[in-house]
Amino acid sequence: MSAAGRTGGGEPRGIDAYLERVREGLDRVDAQAARAAAAEGALLVDIRYQALRERDGLIPGALVVERNELEWRLDPDGSHRLPEATDHGLTVIVICNEGYASSLAAAELQRIGLPHATDLIGGFQAWRSAGLPVEPGHDGGDEGQAPV
Repeated sequence: MSAAGRTGGGEPRGIDAYLERVREGLDRVDAQAARAAAAEGALLVDIRYQALRERDGLIPGALVVERNELEWRLDPDGSHRLPEATDHGLTVIVICNEGYASSLAAAELQRIGLPHATDLIGGFQAWRSAGLPVEPGHDGGDEGQAPV
């Protein structure tokens, strides 16, 4: 790779290289493992935007948290945390549409002190393709959640 394709520290740059580095620190899970983890108390957190949730549906039991509010909602010490964000040892599985943005989001959760944050390989589309339960989407988005 040319010098133009590297950071000042010599690492490859660009979103694909960054995503690869981020994923090295995640214990990513497939759809079946995510379902099993949720059955044992892990939080499934859907960060897809409203139009995708309305179009494709929702994972039963998953918390819907807009990406721009994620860290505030899941920090157990935060003043805007969700009631489910009880402990820094909590397992959190972040779900986006196809498993890209969720990797970046899970890494940020790790950076704020949630070491068991990870994401779903392939995102919501992998969940649905695996034949796992999906509820119809609806209007209304994140009713009941106060803005940050």
